[in-house]
Amino acid sequence: IPYILETENDPANSPYVFQWTKEKHKAAFDNPDLLHLVLEDKETGERVGYMIVAGINSPHKSIELMRLAVSKKNKGFGRDSIRLLLDHAFNTLSAHRVWLDVKEYNFSAKSLYDYLGFIQEGLLREAVFHNGKYDSIYVMSILEKDYKIQTGI
Repeated sequence: IPYILETENDPANSPYVFQWTKEKHKAAFDNPDLLHLVLEDKETGERVGYMIVAGINSPHKSIELMRLAVSKKNKGFGRDSIRLLLDHAFNTLSAHRVWLDVKEYNFSAKSLYDYLGFIQEGLLREAVFHNGKYDSIYVMSILEKDYKIQTGI
């Protein structure tokens, strides 16, 4: 949990992700509908970020990437982590849809999601109050059928 708190409070991440308390993260670990994952560099074992995924038990087979925060930027860890998540969601959990929201001004993340095949579904104008102001967020998703076409499965 200290690493997760440090990562989400890092100035490179804090404008884009909500900060949870230690207690809220602990409670998330005990929630069977959530995956709370620490990401590691497969070569060094070094922690490089974390991810929170919701909807594991969704009767709608709709999984949400609630949070992705990477501490080692520009090395492909975010991209690779999302690819692994999509593989797990569609091929192991039999998900129909994986979705997320991204702040309107998080150009780097939005570009990555576009690249990975997520489709923008809409803009929720000034939908969240964060760091003293209202932010608009895009809702994006990828469907199983689109993922399978994209990956050739």
